[in-house]
Formats: sequence, structure tokens, C-alpha cells
Amino acid sequence: PGVHKLDRTDSKQVKLSEKVSIAKAVPVTPGSSLGGRNAQLRFIPVATIRIGAVKKHWGELSKPIAQHLKLQVRMNLQSSQVELRTCDQTRDASAIDRGADFVKAFVLGFSVKDSLSLLRLDNIYLKSFDISDVRPLKGDHLSRAIGRLAGTKGRTKQGIEVSTRTRIVLSDHRVHILGSNDSVRQATKVVTDLICGRPTSKANKVLRAIAGRLRNDY
Repeated sequence: PGVHKLDRTDSKQVKLSEKVSIAKAVPVTPGSSLGGRNAQLRFIPVATIRIGAVKKHWGELSKPIAQHLKLQVRMNLQSSQVELRTCDQTRDASAIDRGADFVKAFVLGFSVKDSLSLLRLDNIYLKSFDISDVRPLKGDHLSRAIGRLAGTKGRTKQGIEVSTRTRIVLSDHRVHILGSNDSVRQATKVVTDLICGRPTSKANKVLRAIAGRLRNDY
């Protein structure tokens, strides 16, 4: 099936949690259907700054949703949200949640390729948190914390990603980390240490130790 328009009759908006876990495949019970009155819907808000990116990559986003997950999908420009719905062709009861995870990851700033890991790999999830949740910071103090996380030309962020095998998006005062459970946990520890003022040099030592452990595990 291709990309279909949605009928919003009797639709109910479902809020996505801050911590988005990949849902396991759950086959639909033989003889039942996820279409018609049984259809499930998800609405993923798109920030104004990301609408252009969604339009540009719409084909890459909608194709796996429509062809692999067998969901109906559309971009509602009037309400600035991506809308997903199950249909008669949907054979996986978890598809709607998996599709929502995938779209949300891209909307938050991850590439299409990285976001697709939520569909293709098990035990991958996305964790989001506010810098102020770690340490209340304002003004220049907040800017310096963000600067420590990014590093010169993004080198610190890249170092964390490579060492912990994660992907990280810094968006204003929010941090989004994508990866396996253990990788996200280790990356979060390094990120929170930097937010709390730990020197980059000490964080780099921790990252080298993490990278060494990961190499020994494989």
C-alpha cells in the first residue's frame, strides 16, 4: 500500500512519553483487524524549525511507515503534526508505536538513518531530558554547559557518540540520546557530569575507559 490520507473522525490524540522505547512485534490475532472502528492513531507534533526537514525527507520517512509497518501516514501542515493510523493491512499490533518512535526521533533532530534503528534493531530507545533537570542553570551558565557538551567544533559530542556507540542531539536546553540501554546509560552519565561542571579532560578519560570496555566485549 502507498501513503494514504487519514480520516480524523473520532480520533484521540496520544501523548508520547519522554523516554521512547522500541515496541516488540505483536502479531494481530487471526481474524481480527486494526482498521475501521478498531483503528489506532498517533499524532506527533512537529516544531516549526523542523517542518522544512520533514518536507524535504518526507519520502524517506513515509516509505518505511507505509510499506514496512503497513500504516497510513500524512503530514498535516495545518496542525503541524505527522499523523499515523492503523488499517486493514496492518499486521503488527505494535506498528503504530514503532512508527511514532521513528517519526519522533527524526522530529527531534536525528537523521533518517539513525531514526530507522528504532524500526530495525531490538533494544534501541531514545532518552530525552532537560539540562535544568540535572542542574538549574540560566543565562551564561547554561550557555557554558551547552558549550561543554558540544565542545570545539562538536568534538566533545562526537567523542561521546563514538565511545558509547550512541547518537546525541543537542537542541536548545534539551539533550536527546539514542542507542542501546547500556550505551544510553553510559552516555547519560558523561553528559550529566559535563553539565555539572566536570572538566572535559576528565570526561575524555572516562570515555576512553568506556571505549576500551566496549572493544573487549566484542
